[in-house]
Amino acid sequence: MEDKMKQEQLVGRLPLTNSGELQTFFFGVGSASAIKHFQNNFVIIKGNQHISVDLGNKSQLALEHIAGLKMTDIEFFLPTHSHADHVGGIETFALDSRYVGIPRLGKEKPSVIITEEYQRILWDDTLRGGICFNEREEENKRNLCFGDYFNVIRPIWKQKQPREIWELDLGGIHLEIFRTKHVPDSAETWETSFVSYGLFVDGHVFISCDTRFDIDLINMYASRSSVMFHDVQFFNGGVHASLDELRTLPAEIKAKMYLMHYGDNWETQDITGFAGLAQQGVIYTP
Repeated sequence: MEDKMKQEQLVGRLPLTNSGELQTFFFGVGSASAIKHFQNNFVIIKGNQHISVDLGNKSQLALEHIAGLKMTDIEFFLPTHSHADHVGGIETFALDSRYVGIPRLGKEKPSVIITEEYQRILWDDTLRGGICFNEREEENKRNLCFGDYFNVIRPIWKQKQPREIWELDLGGIHLEIFRTKHVPDSAETWETSFVSYGLFVDGHVFISCDTRFDIDLINMYASRSSVMFHDVQFFNGGVHASLDELRTLPAEIKAKMYLMHYGDNWETQDITGFAGLAQQGVIYTP
């Protein structure tokens, strides 16, 4: 299968707008413990719209070094699940936006695409302890809530699907936000797994975000995908799809699949048959 993906190494600052084509830019592609390639966080760009997907605890540094951006440049954000390499930077993002970005830049609060269920989880279990206290004397309001930091955009539940899927159209970008089978490793289905999401963008770009090997999920989207970005780990077991498991996929699927969220030992791996390893600092245009 001929690889028709356009790949362009970023030089300088990442533009958060383009002429209307769908682009994906990874400012990190590493696993949670990777040292060399930050963490698997990325930006989707199309026309005048951008969506930053996940902000891990290394994201502030990654954005500046790889994309030439500050957190206050981000206006639309989507968190996929509550692991530190995906949400560990949100507290900094929230505080920078409220106390630096809005006063200095005169901007609105950033907008977050999030389901009601996951908003509750993210706020109560991750963010509340660090940012609920009001640092301003403001109408005798001591405690802040999620809405004080973010405008909330709710995706719509897509009914009669084989798994939980949410939909959203935002500035020309169409998202399907699907549940994944990530943690714990003992969960046999996506339904018994803790809440985590992946993305299908504009009806042809699949991005697994974090999931164990889930052939039902892959088969749901493979035929409609022009390109697939799938997380990988280079050992068996654990909470991500292993390279050995992904090698069992049909050749036509592997040929359009880029591997992401990988460990620092990537150079020693045989990825013959796959489209390649996703690269940080590269603009992908399918």
